[in-house]
Amino acid sequence: MKHSAQALVGLLLPSLIFARVYPRSNTTELGLLATGNVDLGDWADAYAKAQSLVAKMTNEEKISVITAGSVESAGWKALNFKDSAQGPQGYEYATGFGMTSALAQTWDKAAIYEQFKAIGDEFYGKGFQVANGPSTQPFGRTPYSGRLAEGLGQDAYLNGVATGLGTKAFVDAGVISGGKHFLLNEQETNRALRGDKQPYSAVVDDKALHETYLWPFYDAIKAGMGSVMCAMNKVNGSLSCENSDLLNKLLKTELGFPGQVQPDVSAQATPFGSANGGLDYGSSRIWGTQTLIQGIASGNLSQARLDDMAIRNIIPYYKSNLANGKQPPLAQQTDYVDVRANHSKIVRSVGAASIVLLKNINNALPLSKPRTMAIFGNSAGPATAGPNYQFTVDGSPSTYNGHLAGGAGSGMTSFPYLITPQHALTSRAAEDGTMIRWILNNTYTNTIPSLPTPPGLPPLLSGGTALHLDIPPYATGAEVCLVFINAFAGEGGDRTELRNTEQDALITTVASHCPNTIVVINTIGTRLVESWIENPNVTAVLYGMPLGQESGNSIVDVLYGAVNPSGRLTHTLAKNEGDYPGICTELVCNFVEGNLVDYKYFDSANVEPRFEFGFGLSYTTFSYSEVTITTTKPEALASKYATGKVGVGGRTDLWDEVASASVTVTNNGTVDGAEVVQLYISYPEEAAQPVRVLRGFEKITLPVGGQGSVDFGLKRRDLSFWDVEAQEWAVAKGTYMLSVGASSRDLRVSGTLVV
Repeated sequence: MKHSAQALVGLLLPSLIFARVYPRSNTTELGLLATGNVDLGDWADAYAKAQSLVAKMTNEEKISVITAGSVESAGWKALNFKDSAQGPQGYEYATGFGMTSALAQTWDKAAIYEQFKAIGDEFYGKGFQVANGPSTQPFGRTPYSGRLAEGLGQDAYLNGVATGLGTKAFVDAGVISGGKHFLLNEQETNRALRGDKQPYSAVVDDKALHETYLWPFYDAIKAGMGSVMCAMNKVNGSLSCENSDLLNKLLKTELGFPGQVQPDVSAQATPFGSANGGLDYGSSRIWGTQTLIQGIASGNLSQARLDDMAIRNIIPYYKSNLANGKQPPLAQQTDYVDVRANHSKIVRSVGAASIVLLKNINNALPLSKPRTMAIFGNSAGPATAGPNYQFTVDGSPSTYNGHLAGGAGSGMTSFPYLITPQHALTSRAAEDGTMIRWILNNTYTNTIPSLPTPPGLPPLLSGGTALHLDIPPYATGAEVCLVFINAFAGEGGDRTELRNTEQDALITTVASHCPNTIVVINTIGTRLVESWIENPNVTAVLYGMPLGQESGNSIVDVLYGAVNPSGRLTHTLAKNEGDYPGICTELVCNFVEGNLVDYKYFDSANVEPRFEFGFGLSYTTFSYSEVTITTTKPEALASKYATGKVGVGGRTDLWDEVASASVTVTNNGTVDGAEVVQLYISYPEEAAQPVRVLRGFEKITLPVGGQGSVDFGLKRRDLSFWDVEAQEWAVAKGTYMLSVGASSRDLRVSGTLVV
């Protein structure tokens, strides 16, 4: 059974207050830049330039701008858009980066920025002005969601930090960041408007809307996001791309977004519903020149709104400094425009840093020149054809017949090559003198009778034409057995399972014959391990997302200890499927869990997970000192509500640093390593928050015996909750418990902050 709506509502009360309905007559005007409702700050110069350019245009030319056309008389060239956050999709001579879900598992701010900056450089070098990413959502309220490979974790704070860093990196690379999907695009099932078939409507309470789903967009907009993609689904009854409360009031006014809103595929339905609802860029089929000109004459569309739409399409172009004339021209898919630079090194290092060590008993890892090795599973080697071919999920696949290193659909990776684990392990075996055998199939059975083992000799992993090619003898004769499995999903279909019978049977079969069985997982979203995790012959488990073109090298770097694993889970691994919400099959989907997504539900309902959010082992160990907590700006906490003017990224005082916490971490193990130090806060009762929420993380690398200080700066926003009645961010008076540790449940030290 999935956890019930009644149980969740019981956990949420009295904080479950459904969103107010705001008068539609006011929201369109609220969203106009010309009203001055938003202090544009460092966007002001770009706004002035865009305003000046649009002032020279006729209405027909403005309509051309908003429908992807060029205006030669004004010197305006239509923007070129491209998916995805793994690099320019479908292009040759581009890097096959790991999925952003893998990047998030590094919990490394420098690595997150570095990869996004490299991706942005490739978009720029190919001549694209808008990169459709990062994808903050699907957020991951259910692990069955098909597109979690493209996301950045199931915690609003972690997701927000990563989205903000990705946005800044794109802007620094000279391209416009096109964040998606706005908003509540949490599943593939019934997501799209198809003829008369309506998409699902996500209904969520106002508190969760702000504290969970809008939270990462605050970070992105503050960091310079210039384009936002509205989603295919409905929100609280209205299509996302025609939802004035969502786009004009929340996005453009409350969050101070000054840029362009673009639609997801087929998400624009009507001309004036979308224009007045807040869409700025759309289809010339729906926004025909005659239609909009007549709409202005009839009062269905205001002149001020048309001007605002045109300005919003141009302002991010100036903000990203694309008007300097330095960008290369648009390349075609097969043109030899090589933008890869040293990015393969980034892919390899980020991939290794993202891998989570879930289990390691008897020092099974790292490996050290094993004499014999057997590898199993179709996920260890290449697919029959590939890797650079286009595929999109259609239906409900569960596994990929080959090594899973990239995504599908809009999140598809463009591979120039792919290093599989078999490739990398074979190269290492050649160096070490290891004898290696493989069965790259999950269910292989040899029909050739095996030769009897000579009396007195144990079964051996051997060679020759008489070798019995089967799983049990291969496993029995190996010093170490490596089993590779995956879980696959993507755009177009949600998952139907969180574990796989065929793969789990392979693991238990190998483990029944091999006392040193190591499992390597590459998964899109959650992959449960309960069927075999307690098997004593399963000595180690590595857990990773799709790692990109250098995947096999990244995995081998961790297996052999060239890289000490430091990845951490960005979601909770449960013991049972019933501990998660499933896919909504109705057209009205009530997100009754509110803020209690992932670990926040497990903590609030006191459910024991198999591996908690933030978990990950290392080849070394770390200790923590007591935490020191300081109020750094008490005057900024004098008011209950945020009172700053609304700027780009919301009220300006939300970003004031008001307190700090610091802790000293020591590497007291035997090898150098990196620790992800995590800060969680428990709030006063008035804030009606989950048991604890993440509000800081830092990755620190320490040599053996080394120690270092980890400092967390807390913004007013980090201590705030959304007051539904006041419709403002508020800070509750009382005692805040600040806990620091290695995961959401491994909290080593704590202290209090009194407001």
